[in-house]
Amino acid sequence: MGTVNKSAGDEAIAALPDEAVRSFIDRFHGDLLRPSDDEYDDAREVWNGMIDKYPALVARCVDVDDVATAVDFARNHDLPLAVRGGGHNAAGTAVCDGGLVVDLTEMNGVRVDPEAKTVRVDGGATLGDVDLETQRFGLATALGVVSETGVAGLTLNGGYGHLSRKYGLALDNLISVDVVTADGKLRHASADENEDLFWAIRGGGGNFGVVTALEYALHEVGPDVYALFVWFHGDDTAVAMDAFREWTETAPRDASALAFTAHVPDIAEFPEESWGEPAIAFLGSYLGDPDDAEDVFDSFRERATPITDLSGVMAYADLQSMLDEDYPDGLRYYWKSIFLEELTDDVIDLMTRYNESAPSALSTIDVWHLGDAVADVPQDATAFWHRDKPYMLNFEANWEDADDDDANVGWVREGFAEAQTLSIASGRYGNFPGLNEDPAKLLYGENYDRLVDVKTKYDPDNLFRSNTNVPPRPTGA
Repeated sequence: MGTVNKSAGDEAIAALPDEAVRSFIDRFHGDLLRPSDDEYDDAREVWNGMIDKYPALVARCVDVDDVATAVDFARNHDLPLAVRGGGHNAAGTAVCDGGLVVDLTEMNGVRVDPEAKTVRVDGGATLGDVDLETQRFGLATALGVVSETGVAGLTLNGGYGHLSRKYGLALDNLISVDVVTADGKLRHASADENEDLFWAIRGGGGNFGVVTALEYALHEVGPDVYALFVWFHGDDTAVAMDAFREWTETAPRDASALAFTAHVPDIAEFPEESWGEPAIAFLGSYLGDPDDAEDVFDSFRERATPITDLSGVMAYADLQSMLDEDYPDGLRYYWKSIFLEELTDDVIDLMTRYNESAPSALSTIDVWHLGDAVADVPQDATAFWHRDKPYMLNFEANWEDADDDDANVGWVREGFAEAQTLSIASGRYGNFPGLNEDPAKLLYGENYDRLVDVKTKYDPDNLFRSNTNVPPRPTGA
């Protein structure tokens, strides 16, 4: 199968005019990889091992001119186009079959202005790249919770993390972006320039162009914070989640917590007799005085005895990379999420049952506590719509063997279908999209029609469609 797909990629290039291909090669400053090149197989791989696509060309861009040249080439020759920042999107949108991949991996610079408390980040940078530079000055911006995630993809779809309840979504911290749109032009977008594009970029995902740079506001965070990481036996799920539910109703904005059902990993940090057992765990942080953290999180430990408690003061950068080992490159992932108006007993029961039936011990079911700074922003202020929901439920299937694909994908879909029947559940989150099988309207709510207007203006032929796609209006409509 791989040989057939590689041949199809070569045939797609061979079908193009020789002069056009030579002109592209001559103008391009970075590396252009074809299926016959030794580095091709590595270049087409993304984080999610489920994704097995064969592009005709991988364009490893080294500057904005490369990006514009690649976009022009794809548009002029009607090639499918995908954009790779960190390559961490669970749906595998960073690569496409028979088309061109705009690879921003080499464009990963981070430049901090400590006086202005801003940071300019290139489109191929990861969270770890940003945290490394900003923490030199005791600063951070609101990003995600896995340091190897690409900043651009995370931000364009929202961006929840340890700082969200105090400083909002990653996209709420954007000051400006540079975007190469479908016409190959570089546009600067901010509150004062190309305002419609800036509105749409913040939540509209990759629908509007290649984001080559992002400018964020920074906040005083770290260098040390208090990390909550405590695990309980699965038998205690109901009482532990009840404590979590009560905690979320009065939690200070300086504090965050994520609840997840899981299975105890076979590692030395956990008692050997608990390995492989169902569990309920909580991961969070407190940004205030670490001496006050025990009081903030005491209620998590009052109703049950932990299997293990790994909480304590640590470097903020270490907190940001704590989960990296749990989400390695090449593991197989299928994630779907839905927002909740409240955390009911039915949700907790669903989490318990599906944790016990999970085909893979690596899988989890997560409840994100949202609200506060995220909810402070009006729903129509950016394209991101589901700000009013206090919780998000996410099914994470994580497994190793391709032979187990059907069982794990089926597990998520079955549990997710049951979650959808709950009257308190609605919407979708763009960073946990399954395989982009759901309509984009579920992400964007009443912002959808406005997004279509912006899409029609900047990408009338839908060049950027390797995403949760918002199609433009048909010509003449």
